[in-house]
Amino acid sequence: MKTSKQSVWLVLCFMALTVSCKNEAGQNTTKNSSNNKQAKEPRTGQAFVKDDEARPSVLHIAIGSENHSTLVTAVQAAELENALVNAGPLMVFAPTNEAFDALPDGTVAHLLKPENKDRLAYILKHHVTPGNYSKDFLKKFKKLGQASNENISVEVKDGEVYVGGAKIIASVPAGNGIVHVVDKVILPKN
Repeated sequence: MKTSKQSVWLVLCFMALTVSCKNEAGQNTTKNSSNNKQAKEPRTGQAFVKDDEARPSVLHIAIGSENHSTLVTAVQAAELENALVNAGPLMVFAPTNEAFDALPDGTVAHLLKPENKDRLAYILKHHVTPGNYSKDFLKKFKKLGQASNENISVEVKDGEVYVGGAKIIASVPAGNGIVHVVDKVILPKN
């Protein structure tokens, strides 16, 4: 009987010690979380939900492309991630890194500054059209209405499709539309 009481006592002490350690670790985590929260609020919204089963959105296709890191950086700076994961359908004309590099020196760095967020967002919206049309189907259009509330021209030259002067060089279907990779940044008139 004495051995049984000692065993119960040892088990209770071990449980108390374990609970005490967990509470202390939880308090440290809480303190660290509140310090991190003060440093930078986490971004929220549909763009930040992990989904490994659904077809990637136009945003996640860009994120997964090493040729679109400048575009992704710009989208993040303009805080447009949630707009690019909505139900759509959306056509995104996605300039490559080389297309951004072709802009005058300092243009991208200037647009990425926080004080230029609205201008950057306007330029990026100029690359988005409601709809989900293939490159071949776009040949039927003369112009497209962009999310910037401006229109861009659609031209066919030597069988190739150009939107706003940028050539479509590839197309990738997405869960909420299509990404047309283009060789130029499409700048709005305004």
